[in-house]
Amino acid sequence: MSLVIPDGKHAFANANLSGTAFRDVCLSGAVFDDVNLGRSTFENVNFSDCKFNNVNLSRVAISDVNYSGITIDGILVSELMAVYRRDAGRKDRHNHES
Repeated sequence: MSLVIPDGKHAFANANLSGTAFRDVCLSGAVFDDVNLGRSTFENVNFSDCKFNNVNLSRVAISDVNYSGITIDGILVSELMAVYRRDAGRKDRHNHES
């Protein structure tokens, strides 16, 4: 079944859209409150200037990401990655010296 929703603002409440595919869709400025996106896949998605509050990110896998400007609990992810890489390099050098 193919359904085209006309442009404009729409509200969905108490809806089960499990398995729905969104392709070439603009959701800019959309509000997601009390939404379950578990086991969803996001590919070629623009999350710039989004805010995530009270979010469960357990077991989320993130790859091939531009993380410039991202903060987690106020800490820049680029700084976290720099510290991780520095520490990982120290551990790697220590393992080779042993």
